[in-house]
Amino acid sequence: MELPNSTLTNVTTTQTSVLLPKTLPQELVTHINSALGEEYAAHYFYRNAANYCDGLGYTNAGEFFKKEAESELEHAGKLQKYLVDWNCTPVIPPIKFTGKFDNLIDVVNKAYAMEYGLGDKYNEISAKIFAQHLPTFDFLQEFRTLQVQAIAEYSDLLNGAQLVDVSNKLDIFHYEERYFG
Repeated sequence: MELPNSTLTNVTTTQTSVLLPKTLPQELVTHINSALGEEYAAHYFYRNAANYCDGLGYTNAGEFFKKEAESELEHAGKLQKYLVDWNCTPVIPPIKFTGKFDNLIDVVNKAYAMEYGLGDKYNEISAKIFAQHLPTFDFLQEFRTLQVQAIAEYSDLLNGAQLVDVSNKLDIFHYEERYFG
């Protein structure tokens, strides 16, 4: 007996075999796993930035970067859940990061470059999959929006840094207090 008004074909109420659930095409899984690696790399970057700032007494910046690190873990969790919900197994690639910073402004410069690069990555992935899989394109909308917000936030920090003499520790201290306090 076929189900009435159904778009499904060959589904009957007496079917005895179990259907295999659909998965995402491997190309999409590869793209999302790549983005997952970027989110974990960002988490490591921000944890290292927090440690660096705390070690120099920039406690406001340290707290800011700890929150950034947690945010990146949330993003990674969402990507993993999306893959699992589509019956795919997430693969977390190895993360490479030295954790070296010259000063607080260097941290901000590197954070901006990282966030901008991640924004480019989400735009690139989205452009590739738009015609291939709209649900994934829609899912990535949140990440594209988050990247635009992060780029704007770090742009503001860079604009403020233009007022600072990087070699003057008092300037850096006031910058940290003003922009991270």
